[in-house]
Amino acid sequence: MSGTTRSQQWYAGDSRDAFIHRAWMRRGLPDHAFDGRPQIVICNTWSDLTPCNSHFREIAEHVKRGVWESGGVPLELPVPSLGETLLRPTAMFFRDLAAMVVEELIRANPVDGVVLLGGCDKTVPSLLLGAASVDLPTLMVTGGPMLNGSWQGRPLGCGTGVWELSEEVRAGRMPRSDLRRAESAMIRSRGHCNTMGTASTMACVAEALGMTLPGNAGLPAPDSRLLELSHAAGNRIVEMVGEDLRPSAVLTREALLNAVRVVAAIGGSTNAVVHLLALARRVGVDFALEDIDRAGRDIPLLANVQPAGAHLMEDFHRAGGLDAVLGQIKDRLEPAVTVSGRPLTDQISGHPSADLTVIRTADEPIARHAGLAVLRGNLCPDGAVIKPAAATPELLRHRGRAVVFDGIEDFHARIDDPGLDVEPSDVLVLRGCGPRGYPGMPEVGNMPLPPKVLRAGVRDMVRISDARMSGTAFGTVVLHIAPESAAGGPLGLVRSGDWIELDVERRVLRLDVPEEELAERQPVTAAAPPAESGWEHIYRAHVEQADRGAGLDFLAGTRGSFVARESH
Repeated sequence: MSGTTRSQQWYAGDSRDAFIHRAWMRRGLPDHAFDGRPQIVICNTWSDLTPCNSHFREIAEHVKRGVWESGGVPLELPVPSLGETLLRPTAMFFRDLAAMVVEELIRANPVDGVVLLGGCDKTVPSLLLGAASVDLPTLMVTGGPMLNGSWQGRPLGCGTGVWELSEEVRAGRMPRSDLRRAESAMIRSRGHCNTMGTASTMACVAEALGMTLPGNAGLPAPDSRLLELSHAAGNRIVEMVGEDLRPSAVLTREALLNAVRVVAAIGGSTNAVVHLLALARRVGVDFALEDIDRAGRDIPLLANVQPAGAHLMEDFHRAGGLDAVLGQIKDRLEPAVTVSGRPLTDQISGHPSADLTVIRTADEPIARHAGLAVLRGNLCPDGAVIKPAAATPELLRHRGRAVVFDGIEDFHARIDDPGLDVEPSDVLVLRGCGPRGYPGMPEVGNMPLPPKVLRAGVRDMVRISDARMSGTAFGTVVLHIAPESAAGGPLGLVRSGDWIELDVERRVLRLDVPEEELAERQPVTAAAPPAESGWEHIYRAHVEQADRGAGLDFLAGTRGSFVARESH
């Protein structure tokens, strides 16, 4: 084969360095492994501490088979794995750290093409961010959702069921022993969350962006067809190296707009907002919060999947999956190129939903306007986000008294207090939980309701914060307020008893307090104590606000794959 691949910069010729590179790789590799055929790295986020990705070793083996079959050399590379349910203070705190490692290891090694194995929430965006910065031919395989859970004869959604059942316990309507039994019924198989939480949303986003082969998103983790697709991904990445098809040709403004429209149609996670904004910053595309609001505003909600619906991801796949959704909104999609080599709009099968109770038609949707809404006002001059599909319709236009919590510790200390001055019409306000203040912008925005309110039968209140919430969560929750209180944002000026106005249709969130009074108040940041670890020092000094993707400022832009100097 020709010696034109990037890896030949390491392996070709008779220099001392080439000798070293080849010799140390001869652990079973034949001579012809170094003759110029594509060296394909498989970035694997398998980890025992990321249970959602626990099956990735098997997926990697099937990718390797496809690479070998197509004349490439597969090489597995462990990269940081971010387990959403375990990492403290929050997995989001480590997203860009993982992305940096992915970027640097791809660039530093003799690699011609890249396959990314992601599943759990932050593993997908961290892989995409890192690989996009290097811009070698790349595709992704997402690991798929777990099988449906069931509890007392009804579907038990991973994540969504946690929020529902824990509130029932706090309301005194369910014994803790039942909650423990439900815990063992929720997780039935390998795979990520089986609701349309962040993991399922980002799998759909990856496919909508054109970074996976068609049919990947929503394919259940235990389904043997996922292994077949993984083999095909191994085949395809070798072809992509020959075609020199790179992320820079795929991750365009048109692809980002397609992703936003898909998030709206599936009732996807608000977390997609910060990841798409960060990705746009990384690849240098003009794309902002206003684009997310405009692109998704008139898209119908089609997926009847928790938390915005009733079903789970196994049902979603059975009903036709993302392909059926794409077919219904095809006229709203851009013909953006994908890793298959074809435009997204050309690879839609046209097959209708096999179950209209799970995936509706555009003519008879669950809701006519399902996009994530971007709010503005004196409380969020740089924007805030709400998911109307998961909110109580009657609360989307609301005026209520603020009940303020200065940080998550203050919230936990007071929310269960029977003497707390709170009514169902009030607005719960949490600050000090943004990117810089927590640090890491945790998923605490869907605050548990006060027990006195729960016992009255109320299951939703307006809640606002500079935090995020789990994509599996629901409620009338305003998130990602920018700038955050720790960065001097006006959220730090709110006092308990102030009146707050929310009007989602008008895209307004405002504090109804005279400007002259606000000017006299001292802001409260409610930020965490000073940084202790080296990473936390770097993170706090460089993290940007939510409206820019909550990424590190110095990571904006791509840096390519060239490495000037040798190692010896």
